[in-house]
Amino acid sequence: MRVLPSERMTPGNGEGTPLPESHGELPPVIRRTELVAFSLAGLLLIAIVAVLYVGKAFFLPVVMAFVTGTMLSPAATFLEYRKVPRGLAAVLIVFAVTAVVGFIVALIASPAMEWSSRLPELGAQLKDKVHVFDRPLALWRELQTMLGGSEGLPSFQMPKFEWVQPTIEFLSPTFTEFLLFFVTLILFIASWRDLRRAMIMTFSDHDARLRTLRILNEIEVHLGNYLLTVTLINVGVGVAAGIVCALTGMPNPAGLGALAATLNFIPIIGPVAMFAILVVVGLVTFPTVSGGLMAALAFGGITFLEGHFVTPTIIGRRLALNALAVLLALAFWTWLWGPMGAFLSSPLLIVALILKEHLLPEDSPQLPQD
Repeated sequence: MRVLPSERMTPGNGEGTPLPESHGELPPVIRRTELVAFSLAGLLLIAIVAVLYVGKAFFLPVVMAFVTGTMLSPAATFLEYRKVPRGLAAVLIVFAVTAVVGFIVALIASPAMEWSSRLPELGAQLKDKVHVFDRPLALWRELQTMLGGSEGLPSFQMPKFEWVQPTIEFLSPTFTEFLLFFVTLILFIASWRDLRRAMIMTFSDHDARLRTLRILNEIEVHLGNYLLTVTLINVGVGVAAGIVCALTGMPNPAGLGALAATLNFIPIIGPVAMFAILVVVGLVTFPTVSGGLMAALAFGGITFLEGHFVTPTIIGRRLALNALAVLLALAFWTWLWGPMGAFLSSPLLIVALILKEHLLPEDSPQLPQD
């Protein structure tokens, strides 16, 4: 009887098992079950992002309260060790932080309201100042004409001010969101110990409980250190910016310094926005362009030193935040939740890195080296 190649039997096996036709056949790189799992995970991620975007009025103040409460929990623990009840400590901390924020807002609000009432006048003054660039623009048009370009640069026009009201509405949360944030923050700080215990006792396995405890402790310590360190750095930037504005003759240096410290909490975007504000204020205030740019250029030097030397030296050693990861997190959370999302981007990135380190430790199976 002739035995087909596909029916050849292995030695020592009575009935035998068919051998593969070719030894060169390999299993697929991605199996069907893995593809289905990836697809479901992607759909779940899209659904979560959609829910967070649609439910911004609820999720933003709650997440903001959770992150801020985790940052302030060490201060509540410190007061609790000094025989202050946890609930009273939470109220005192929240009111103290609110008083500081209110003081900063008062420094910024007064000149901002004054300048906003003079926007048309200031816009006309700024338009007169930038006529110094008419000659370079004319040379550029001539160069385009020589190279065969058919379209020249449009003449400079000041933007209209219809964006002011939508911008204020975008930056200002509603009273309900404020109320939800403050109530949630107080209750979160007051009940943080019970919440920790509940999350730890959710797991029945001892190793899982220990891992959860380590994750929560590390998140609390890192976020607390981040808030303290970044606050001190930004206060230093604000003081330096205020001194620069005072020395260069800028109006209301205290308000500009407070604004610089506040905007510096938002990575990348904040310093750029403050630089643009100083440029506009300087050009409107001083008769010459060079005099108007002095404060902005000095502030650019301060933020360069802070961003490339001070902050990486202090924070980078503890958290080792990747610049690309910071940029992507900033872009995503700003798109999702606006300025408050930009403030939350770095703390949420820190939480994600801590979860990654504990749930995917370095001693887990890794890819081979190239």
